[in-house]
Amino acid sequence: MTTKSGATMSADNKKQNPATITAQALGWVEETTRSVTPPIYPSTTFERNTDLSYHDGRCYTRTDNPTYDQACAVLDALEGGAQTRLFASGMAAAVALLHALSPGDHVVAPKVMYWALRSFMLDSGVRAGLTFDFVDNGDTAQWVKHIQPGKTRMVWLETPANPDWQITDIAAVADAAHKAGAIVAVDNTVATPLLTRPIELGADIVMHSATKYLNGHSDVLAGTLTTANKDSEFWQRVCKQHAGGGGVLGVFEAWLLLRGMRTLSIRVERASANAMAIARHFENHPEIAQVQYPGLESHIGHDIAKRQMTGGFGGMMSIRVKGGGKRAVDFHNQCKLFKRATSLGGVESLIEHRSSVEGPTSPVPDDLLRLSVGIEDAHDLIHDIETALDLSK
Repeated sequence: MTTKSGATMSADNKKQNPATITAQALGWVEETTRSVTPPIYPSTTFERNTDLSYHDGRCYTRTDNPTYDQACAVLDALEGGAQTRLFASGMAAAVALLHALSPGDHVVAPKVMYWALRSFMLDSGVRAGLTFDFVDNGDTAQWVKHIQPGKTRMVWLETPANPDWQITDIAAVADAAHKAGAIVAVDNTVATPLLTRPIELGADIVMHSATKYLNGHSDVLAGTLTTANKDSEFWQRVCKQHAGGGGVLGVFEAWLLLRGMRTLSIRVERASANAMAIARHFENHPEIAQVQYPGLESHIGHDIAKRQMTGGFGGMMSIRVKGGGKRAVDFHNQCKLFKRATSLGGVESLIEHRSSVEGPTSPVPDDLLRLSVGIEDAHDLIHDIETALDLSK
């Protein structure tokens, strides 16, 4: 099969395992040189034919650059989607959905979610005439209660939710939303399509901060949206926002994103295994008040997570340290392997005192530390935490 950008690809990729889809990047081979590494097309514009048509339909790089094609196709295959768009950041992708709404539209979202997006909703979203209700992530009855037929236009889910990793029952909430005529969008950044496929559970659109696990190397800022129905009226508005708003991904960043996705499977598998090992080691530790990780049977959302996550529970977790906020900060200052930095999903392990990042209105307890577990040796990471706990007493 030949793609729009002139590459050949395997015709049976939908039957392949995600590990094969990512490692092979769908097996595309550039026709001119037979290169297995995709080329970068830096051109911002494309020549017209003498009849004023375009050679392959491409006009201008903002939406038509061929460097985008393979990354979008890989995400379509991973998510089971019909079309993907790449954005300059995860925030740009999420905001494009909000901009596709109309004044007066009602949105239901989680109380605990990515803080920057929640802040945008309550500031720019409200000023744009949108209304919001925020509910507990794991309480399906609360979701159903706040979804209003004829009024609610979008239901925004984030599961596992940052930073307490609560789990939302995507299928149950999607069913209630669709009965009310609402669109369901899911932030799948933490789970990745390797562990959760929201479209199969009823979601209409899946969003990623591709800066995180999809790229996986802490060197690209990117966002993605993947739709289940590319012909829907709402998705067409999103595409217009994508093209007209200008928040598109650079071609070099798109190339790096695809390179990162080729190791997605092995990175997510290793990070998930490391996080589970750390969670089990510290679950009943005398210096830890609570470990928040959906893979633990003690986690309030474990049963739902076990049902809708396959292959692991991800590399994100939080720990609440005994001794309060000061002890938590002292502890995280003593970590050596875990770097004190924002973001998540990279190959390196990170630790963050989340409440100080979010500020005085944050709902996050000041004794909570968010851990993005990387792909290092699990025993070394456990030793790093143990040593930091001892030094912070």
